[in-house]
Amino acid sequence: MDLMLIFSLTCVAIFFIILLGLVMLLVTSEAYPNLGRFDSEKVFTDPKKDEKEEFPSIHDPPSVDLSVIVPAYNEQDRLPMMMDEALDYLEKRQTESPSFTYEIIIVDDGSSDKTSETGLKYSKKCGTDKVRVLTLEKNRGKGGAIRLGMFVARGKLLLFADADGASKFSDFRKLEVEMKKINKKPDNLAIVCGSRAHLEEDSIAQRSFFRTVLMKGFHFVVWFLCVRGVKDTQCGFKLLTREAAILLFSNLHVERWAFDVDMLYLAQYFSVPIAEVAIVWQEIEGKL
Repeated sequence: MDLMLIFSLTCVAIFFIILLGLVMLLVTSEAYPNLGRFDSEKVFTDPKKDEKEEFPSIHDPPSVDLSVIVPAYNEQDRLPMMMDEALDYLEKRQTESPSFTYEIIIVDDGSSDKTSETGLKYSKKCGTDKVRVLTLEKNRGKGGAIRLGMFVARGKLLLFADADGASKFSDFRKLEVEMKKINKKPDNLAIVCGSRAHLEEDSIAQRSFFRTVLMKGFHFVVWFLCVRGVKDTQCGFKLLTREAAILLFSNLHVERWAFDVDMLYLAQYFSVPIAEVAIVWQEIEGKL
């Protein structure tokens, strides 16, 4: 078959796949932001006391320097590696700077495995001042899970990080340095995105032609319709100020696939400063 014909058919197929994705995005998105919570999602368990305690609100004054939000769906196997790496970095940081305070909020997004139980082991080990588990009544999608985690966070800065540990956690320092550079206005609105764009050339060499064109097609649609100036919108390692988290997640419509695009679109709509920083990232085996 002629190569031009193959290329044309591939492009047509990819166009319809992207179109289908946009239709799915429309169907699965809420007409208005879903800010509701079940009563069980307003409390966390202290395993040492075997008691329930009420989560604070993001509208309360911050009481720690950093909140780390970890959305987790059926991550009982991969979560420990991520938690061990994060805690190792955060504890060393606290040793070096005793005034530094943090919390990790694991958001179990309606898992059918023992994700919550795995998280509670860390709550018992480290105490609930440092590790809390928010167990959702039903699966909301990654964006929805992060939203609810943000809404109960105590941090001045809020970082969300994937439960698989694909991002090198110590690269938080890079995001923090960049945050100080761009967060100059009194409204305290800013967001810094971890980026894998510098790895794209190597990843292209390992991908099939179809997947590469699909990736490029997605990037073009995002650039053309939604977000410009951010090379990697999908990396699950992003740092926000408390004020930016309130503004963006209170207005977020997309709770599942491509919620990052919605969040960054809102950030640009509200003129929130955005920066992008290259981070170390690796593919982690596990869920498809």
